[in-house]
Order: sequence, then C-alpha cells, then structure tokens
Amino acid sequence: MIPHLTATHAGLLQELESRVLVKSTEIEHWFRGQWQKHTPPFYASVDLRNSGFKVAPVDTNLFPGGFNNLNPAFQGLCVQAVSSTIDRTCPNASNLLLIPENHTRNPFYMQNIARLVTIFRQAGLNVRIGSLLPTITEPTKVEVPGHPPLVLEPLVRSGQRIGVKDFEPCLVVVNNDMSAGIPEILRGLDDSIVVPPLHAGWTVRRKSNHFTAYDQVAAEFAKLLAIDPWLVNPYHAHCGQVSFHERAGEECLAANVGEMLDQIRAKYLEYGIKDDPFVVVKADVGTYGMGIMMAKSVDDVVGLNRKQRNKMAVVKEGLEVHDVIIQEGVHTHERIDGAVGEPVVYMIDRHVVGGFYRVHTGRGIDENLNAPGMHFVPIAFNDCCIQPDFSAKPDAEANRFYAYGIIARLALVAAALELEQTAPAT
Repeated sequence: MIPHLTATHAGLLQELESRVLVKSTEIEHWFRGQWQKHTPPFYASVDLRNSGFKVAPVDTNLFPGGFNNLNPAFQGLCVQAVSSTIDRTCPNASNLLLIPENHTRNPFYMQNIARLVTIFRQAGLNVRIGSLLPTITEPTKVEVPGHPPLVLEPLVRSGQRIGVKDFEPCLVVVNNDMSAGIPEILRGLDDSIVVPPLHAGWTVRRKSNHFTAYDQVAAEFAKLLAIDPWLVNPYHAHCGQVSFHERAGEECLAANVGEMLDQIRAKYLEYGIKDDPFVVVKADVGTYGMGIMMAKSVDDVVGLNRKQRNKMAVVKEGLEVHDVIIQEGVHTHERIDGAVGEPVVYMIDRHVVGGFYRVHTGRGIDENLNAPGMHFVPIAFNDCCIQPDFSAKPDAEANRFYAYGIIARLALVAAALELEQTAPAT
C-alpha cells in the first residue's frame, strides 16, 4: 500500500515521476558513471520529504542506526550489497569488527546492531563487537529483544591495528557517529581498513558541506531530466559563530531566514503553490532530531526565550552548537493511517536495500517528525525502490518508491563528494 498523498499539487509530482520513468535508462547510466568517479559511503540513510510538488532529501546519515526498522523480506538485498562492497574493499575478508554507539540500554538501537551482525554473518563473515565503553573490560552479554544476546568486548589496540582479544579483523565497520569526537584508540589506524572513514563522523562532518555538494549533484541531475533543480533540492544557508545561550549570531539568522522565505515565496508564486513557506534551523552537526526549530517569519528566530535557546544550544553528547544550517522547509503531505509520515531510504554501498516511514501522530506537515512519539512503518513494496514498472502509471507504488530511491541516491553521491572534499591530507 502506498501512503495517501494529501497535497493538491500532485500534478507537479506526477510530472517529475513521469520524467524519471521516461529517463530511467539515462538515469541509471548516469549513476554508474558517478560510481566510476566516486566511492560511495559504506552505508547511509536519507530522510526525504514529499510535498506533492517537490521531493527532496532533508538529512543524510552516514552511520545509520535503524536497520531493525527495515522490512525483513529484503534481508537478502542487504546481504548481497554487503558482499559486493566487501569484494571491492577487502576481498579476502573473513573477520569483521563492528564498533557500535554506547547505547547499550536502548533496546531499539541494539536491535539495529543485532540486524547488522546477522547481515554480516550471512555475507560469510565472522563478526565480533568491540565496545568503546570504558565499563566494558571483559566480554559482556547484552540482552536484545527478539534476538539472541549480543556479546560486547573491549577493544584492543596493537600498533596501527584495532581488534578484540584473539581476533584480528580484515575490516572495521563503525556504527558510531563520533559526536563526542574521535576516540584516541581509533586514531592513526593506518594498518586497518575502517569504514566509514573517521572523518565521516560529526567531529569533521557538517550538514552545510553535504548540501553544498548536493547542490552540484542536483544541478547535474536536473539538467539530465530538463527540470528545475528546486524540485529535488531545498534551499540552504549557513550561519557560524552562533551562541544561543549568549544570543550571538541572531542578525545572521534573521537575515538568512528572511532572505530564504522570500526565495521560497517566489518559487511558490511561480508554481501556484498556496502553502505557507517555512524554514528549518538545524545544528550543523549531530543527529537524533536535536537542535532543530522551525520558523515561518524572522520574528521566530529573534529574541528566543530561555526554553527555546536551551533546546537549540546543545545536541547529542552535550556538544555545544556554534554553527547552524538554515534549510528550506519541505512539507510532508504523505499520511499513514491519518498521521503524517516521511520516507527514510537505506543504502549499503551504492545499493538501495530498503526503507521505512517515520510517522508521528502528534506532529503536522511542517514540523520535525524525528521527535519523541514517532514510530516506524516498514515500506511494504515489491521491488525495494530499485525497479520501475513501465506498464503502470508514473505515480504507481513501484514508480513512486523508485523515484524515492533515485533522490536518495543523489544524496549518496553528494555524500561521496563531501567525504572526498573533507578527507584529511595524506
């Protein structure tokens, strides 16, 4: 079942979907060319929003933590994708070390780790889990709902390699976004193959860099389809030297919010869109839906009260916010059982392997859905965003999800560019 689209502008979306369908051969050839020039991240997830007149990525996570929310029917796609990237990255690999976040008390996150362990094992790898927690000093069992217990082990450093006791991995897979910084034990691992690379973590990564790279990708893709790049790309701007506690940087925020709202209004007028424009102000680093606020006018970002400033001042791991990205707000006009939802597409290497809807019964079409009270609904489609149905209408289930997969892969190309541009000098 495809979620119900409530927007009155679905004609614009159908035109985009029609162009995607007609140009699918050229699109796939274009993607193959991109992967000849750039190395895709080991894995990624992309949050999309469908306003009924544009479909665009609003966030890209290079350490995805929701594999437990994918439809189990597509486990085989995950295994095939892992096997493909292992063959290219470390063809003789037999041992894999997985380094997770420190969320051992979060059962949902641990279910994600359990699903990853299963995927890697089904791809023919011996898997051990090395923990960064200082309290893990010996092999420790952790109960995981619906799965056998996982065993966390203390990491062991040997020269420029990392492993656990009596286990030397060919490949180290990190599922920790390093919001608190790169741990010392992981620095200088020149003799270990580590994916994603450590500069993909929030110690180095910035959302503004990602969407600057996405501008380039979206422009090239839009030229291929002969469409307005805005239909697949949200406007964005950046403000540095911000301190919400000290009210520093308000002028930059106000100027960028005002200018972006004017840009959006001009586009809405061009396309006859009656929705109220809004922007999203986000911390330039971090995940988990922290450090986010919506603004429909300049007044919304000037003179914030103490509660609003405290909400924006720090993100995951207590990291203080000094830079923000101002991003065009994209309404989500998809509904599942009456609640608003947004698709999240998961990829391993260059391959789409599944997705789910983030759904929130207490939020509106112009609000952040990555918040307490959300739940997840696996996308129940037949071909997992990878095969269009030429015999069906452009907005048929398979074709809409195929379009979602394409937009997500555009963000993946942007992530590859971003990692190239921010790689440390060798």
